[in-house]
Amino acid sequence: MTAYLVTHVKVTDPQKYQAYTALTPPALQAAGGRMLARGPAEALEGDWADGRLIVLEFPSVEAARGFYESEAYREAMKARLGATAFFDTAIVPGID
Repeated sequence: MTAYLVTHVKVTDPQKYQAYTALTPPALQAAGGRMLARGPAEALEGDWADGRLIVLEFPSVEAARGFYESEAYREAMKARLGATAFFDTAIVPGID
């Protein structure tokens, strides 16, 4: 069953964040994932202000978790330390 990794992030140091964005695609590809959306979110309800939304698709919850726990993605996470005010991430199963 398809799964999605959804992140709400506020970038505070764009230059430092670039290292994270450079390291993430190879980890994503290795886990069989793909990016569906990335950019400022238009808030319709709730507190989505000051952030960006990222939606990644994976073939399964296990693949999404494998991406998040992979050594390659851990290196990307280290690169983004200090570059964001928040980085909230969740895995949600698809309904297919």
